[in-house]
Amino acid sequence: MAGAPSDGVNGALEGRVALVAGGTRGAGRGIAVELGAAGATVYVTGRSTRLRRSEYDRPETIEDTADLVTAAGGRGVAVPTDHLVPEQVAALVARIEAEQGQLDVLVNDIWGGEKLFGWDVPVWEHDLDDGLRLLRLAVETHAITNHHALPLLLKHPGGLVVEMTDGTEEYNRGTYRNSFFYDLAKSSVLRMAFSLGHELGSRGATAVALTPGWMRSEMMLEHFGVAEGNWRDALAAEPAFGISESPFYVGRAVAALAADPEVARWNGTSLSSGQLAREYGFTDRDGSRPDCWRYLVDAQGADGPLDPAPYR
Repeated sequence: MAGAPSDGVNGALEGRVALVAGGTRGAGRGIAVELGAAGATVYVTGRSTRLRRSEYDRPETIEDTADLVTAAGGRGVAVPTDHLVPEQVAALVARIEAEQGQLDVLVNDIWGGEKLFGWDVPVWEHDLDDGLRLLRLAVETHAITNHHALPLLLKHPGGLVVEMTDGTEEYNRGTYRNSFFYDLAKSSVLRMAFSLGHELGSRGATAVALTPGWMRSEMMLEHFGVAEGNWRDALAAEPAFGISESPFYVGRAVAALAADPEVARWNGTSLSSGQLAREYGFTDRDGSRPDCWRYLVDAQGADGPLDPAPYR
């Protein structure tokens, strides 16, 4: 049924506690909601609140996401947090420990760099302040959050860390991703998951890197002048948008990983929403099963435009 949690995950995370760092919008919101739909208590952090917007100056807030988590069947808790400030992250983790005594799932989805990189702008022409700010938001925040949150996650065996990025390790290895700074940021997060896998695996926890495909985030829908209900209207201008997915698709990927008793088999690896949909059998909310990264690999070797329909 469209909009329902994926089969086999509903209720599977009752009693589990998750932190979605960077859960205001996009993938973070989709992940938080699907973890809630599976029964988890989900702490949602970010800088955009009902009282104060971040420099994005967008309407989505962490409180809205927390309410969606609760409406989906879990318990959403919004905690305003700037993940570049270690003291705020330490206070956040201390609060989770005091209120819950455990942390089972950590999702590092902090990003905030959409307005900070130029497409195909070489490093010597790119605005340096913007590039360095992008790296701080995309990489330093993850390191700070892992430093403070992992001791709590390791208190009980079976913890899961999901490092959110753009692109699989295989795809990014041979593909230039937009700009020096963007490429470096996304590759760094992939490597972060690999390193965490080595540090966590022997201690009873699992770390993975995860990428959505072409995601219909709030900003992407606005870019095409459509909404989720009529997103296919954008196909006239961009046929490849047919391979896109909602933020809840990658959310179901995280919920499936968190509910998998054998999740350690993925430790240190790079995964995608489409790959995990085939593995675990979930679909997007409309019943489709898009596989963006398989499409992109095939499109690179195609003689002409590739029809996205077979990849859904």
